[in-house]
Amino acid sequence: MFVLETKNLTYAYGVKTPFEKVAVDHVSIGIKRGEFLGIIGHTGSGKSTLIQTLNGLLRPTSGTVLLNGKDIWAEPKKIRSVRFQVGMVFQYPEHQLFEETVLKDICFGPGNMGLDKQQSEERARKAARFVGLSEDLLGKSPFELSGGQKRRAAIAGVIAMDPDVLILDEPTAGLDPQGRDMLLSQISDYRKKRGNTVLLVSHSMEDIARCADRVLVMNGGKAVMLDTTERVFARGRELETMGLRVPQITSILLALKEKGYPVRPALTVDQAVAELRPLLRKEGARRDS
Repeated sequence: MFVLETKNLTYAYGVKTPFEKVAVDHVSIGIKRGEFLGIIGHTGSGKSTLIQTLNGLLRPTSGTVLLNGKDIWAEPKKIRSVRFQVGMVFQYPEHQLFEETVLKDICFGPGNMGLDKQQSEERARKAARFVGLSEDLLGKSPFELSGGQKRRAAIAGVIAMDPDVLILDEPTAGLDPQGRDMLLSQISDYRKKRGNTVLLVSHSMEDIARCADRVLVMNGGKAVMLDTTERVFARGRELETMGLRVPQITSILLALKEKGYPVRPALTVDQAVAELRPLLRKEGARRDS
């Protein structure tokens, strides 16, 4: 059974008005329990609308969203509980920080779930450790933190609710390379230790290649690809027609393959080295002879 599944999911804005626009168009996908799924697509492809339907922030115009096999809108009055199970981290989540201290901010979600102060703080401290926030920062005002620390505090606030599914919308936007790498590593470590499902929406193909087991490609409101990361990025020329680009290292390997070299697409520099090393040895042996 999939942890999340959509069946003919459609969402339209401005229904029955002159401005009606279908943002998600009959999408049927299954998301595996425990997987790291990357979601890509150009601006306006429907990916942000899609993820907001997955935790009930938006109610589908038609079709269904299933969480552990159950329609999340079967009991509309209980939709709030779905959002505790499917946690959402929006782009620039640090803009939502508001409490007096970092600890209180991270405790806000668990408190809304009905946990007492001690339980909330236990979860908050555990979540802070997951995202790399030291104990000495928890007593500070969120507004005293650096940009990267604010981002991690906001993500910790969602992690503290211990969701089965964690959805992140452009979590590394605006961070420097070091901060981006650190945050992605912490998210990957959290997923491995917790064993939950992570969905990452990103414009960075390098980030997706680094983390994702599978990739969902959205285009024109439709799910046009859903496959392993390697297989999706091996279709680089198709992605280019949708306004997307593959990671730079993958593009180089694809170009070599098109020129007749016996290489497979690579997602990382290490993979590319492994592919190219036999060719370089062969070429060196040929020249020596």
